[in-house]
Formats: sequence, structure tokens, C-alpha cells
Amino acid sequence: MAQHITPLSTWKLPEGFQRVDSQVPGVEVFAPVVETAMEDQPTSFTCPHCGANVAYDVSAGGIACEYCGYIAPVRAEQVGRSADEFEFTLETLSHAAHGWGTERQMLSCESCGARISIPAGVLSSSCPFCASNQVNLTAGMDENLRPRFLIPFKITRERTRGLTENWLGKGWFHPNQLAASTVTKKLTGVYLPYWTFDTRVHAQWRAQVGYEHTERHYNAREKRWETRTKIVWRWESGRVELGIDDFLVSGSMGTPINQSILSKIRPFDFSDLVAYEPDYLVGWQAQAYETPLTDAWEICKKAVREQAKEACYQDIPTHHVRNFSMSADFEEETWRYILLPIYLAAYKYENDIFQMMINGQTGAVAGHKPVAWCKVWLAIAGMLSPGLLLGMIGLPLMLLDGAGIVPIMIGIFLFILGVVLSVIVYNKARQSEGKS
Repeated sequence: MAQHITPLSTWKLPEGFQRVDSQVPGVEVFAPVVETAMEDQPTSFTCPHCGANVAYDVSAGGIACEYCGYIAPVRAEQVGRSADEFEFTLETLSHAAHGWGTERQMLSCESCGARISIPAGVLSSSCPFCASNQVNLTAGMDENLRPRFLIPFKITRERTRGLTENWLGKGWFHPNQLAASTVTKKLTGVYLPYWTFDTRVHAQWRAQVGYEHTERHYNAREKRWETRTKIVWRWESGRVELGIDDFLVSGSMGTPINQSILSKIRPFDFSDLVAYEPDYLVGWQAQAYETPLTDAWEICKKAVREQAKEACYQDIPTHHVRNFSMSADFEEETWRYILLPIYLAAYKYENDIFQMMINGQTGAVAGHKPVAWCKVWLAIAGMLSPGLLLGMIGLPLMLLDGAGIVPIMIGIFLFILGVVLSVIVYNKARQSEGKS
């Protein structure tokens, strides 16, 4: 049967295909056109009644105008923990939307290098991470992936003052002149980026496991029977499975935000997750992720491997283990890119910069505070003085008639106790100041 060959001069590229780079000289390669996600056109937000700028109001739960009282609820689906998860596939990433979906501008700090998205129209601002005024504002959309879900702010700006006052009131060794208003004025509502991961881990372990064996033997020298414990080693293996759900990795790694403070205001309740809508960001700041998805996944896997290792050790019926090895296989890996709400304040006190954060959903507070070291040194002196004083009284008495031994012994005890308490107070002061 004769084959029909289409001449090259009349051959046309099939619909839906495109020319791609070829690694073989003289050979042309064609592949299906990859469909890219259609980006939503950025929207701006102004009051339809008076034309003023509007912002998302936590109390109203929607877009509100502070001038005429206009309120528009945000039409977003509350998805909670059933929020969609995505597989690690190129197709998923190629179809993902980018940018914020609304008109924003980028604030770049020349002092600490932070980059954060702020509402359009803001003329001047300071960096929420280091309180520096050396910032630049540029227009444009962020090219990062668009968040799919977020937890809206639940804590109002008004409530943050009481939370700040209560936090500052804890601890006697802080400066009296540090007013809550100083910190409250610096508080900025920021949506921070997070990656969440779900996966199943199959870990196989192999090790030498030691079992204690008690045996009797005759001690010829002592002429008596005795017992002794002997460790019997044998090779064993086992298998452990772990289900990881909503493992959080901060997308702010490498930025000036203090990760230790951030960890103290968690957890967040994922039942409040809603589908991302640009309305939630109106009037609020947001940070695009600095940690890409692949790097965040590596951080997650490293931490999960440690969890799997601990689970394997718990699977071993004895604490005598040597030559331990483990292999971990991951499957059903899925991810989500979400935004979580916090209030952040960076404030200066005597040329030092301190950070304080409030969980925008739960109201949990953590941060670093300056220390009035004169109070600390006076307290330490007060704790050491009784022991030293008794020792000074007892020493001449003991030299005269030996009656000073009692106050000297009490003095030594009080001095040791004072040293222990002084170390505790000093360490707490250093931790409060963020220098431990």
C-alpha cells in the first residue's frame, strides 16, 4: 500500500502546538501549548458614595468607609480545614494565579532590606520590621504566586492597646517610662505568608537493640552468689507511618522578622480559613513570601524526618540502641499558600530596636522589651547581701571564740541561694531583651 507523504511546503503547524527548543541540530520539535492562568485585572477600592478610600474593617467584617459609614461585606467562602490542597506538579504551578489581584505598591527598606506590600495611595510609611524611615515606594504587582486562602483579622486595632498594656506590665525590671502608647502607635497589621504541607511518611529503621539480661554468678573471692545485669544485643528492624497535617513553614525566612517571637504567638485556628479575596487586604499591609515553595518543602521534610526518627525510637521497646539507621519515603505530598494575620511593632529605645507581635486571630502576645539594668543590678545586690553580711559578722566571731561558725554556715547557704536566684533573674532579663 502506498503511503501518503505531506510535502513540507504544504505542512502546517497543528492547532494547539508550538515550536520548542531542540537539543538535536537539524531536528525541529513541537509540543502542546501550555495554558497559563488568566490573571485577574487589579482592582482599586473607593467608596461608591463619597469617593473616599476604604479599608477592610475587622468589626464590620467587610469594606468600610470611615467618612460616610458605607459598609460592603466580603463575599468569600469560609473553607476552614477543608481548603483545597495542591500537588507538587508543574501543571499546578503553571495554572496558579500571580500577584495580589488588587492595586498595591511595594515598600522596600534600605536599612534592613525588607520588602512589603502596602495599599495603593500611601504617601509615606516606616518599615514595620526595623522602624526605619529610609524606605522607597514603587508601584507594580508582585510576581509571586497569589495566596489561595487566608485567616482574616479578628482582633481590632482598638483591642491591641489593652493587650499591649497588659504585656508591658509583666516584669518588674523594665523601664517605667516605656508607655503602651509608644508601642501601640507602631503596631501595624500585616498578613504574613505561610506554606502548609500535608504528607504521609513511611519510615523504616534498623538498629542493634540491647535487652537487659539478669544472671546469677558465684563470687569466689567473697564466697557468695551475686546477680549482675548484662546487655544482650541483636539486630532488629521496624516500620513506622506518620500522617502530617498542616505543617507550617514561614514564608518570611530571610527577612528581618524575628522567627522566635513569631513562633510564640502560634498556633492559628485553621477552621477560620477563607478563600482569598483582595478585599481583605484593603487598608492592610501584606508580605510576599521570600522562601519559595521548593525551599519551604525542604525545611518541612527535614523537620518531618526528625519526627519520624523520634517515632522510630519510640517503636523500639528499650532505650539501649546503637548503629541506628532510617530511611523515610514521602507520598501524597500537598501544599497550600496562605496568609496569616499579625500585628507587628518595631520600636526604638535608647538606640536599640525591639519587636513585639500580636496574633491577629487569637490575641496572643510575644516580643522583646528593654531592661532597666539598674533595677536588675540592685536586685542582684539585694539577693547576695544577706549571705555576705552574715559571713562578715561570723568571721571575726569565729576567730575570737569560735561562736561564729553558725552565722558563717547560714551566710554560705544564703549566698549560694542568692547566686542561683541572681543567675535566674539575669537570664530572664536577657531573654526579655532578646539577647539570650
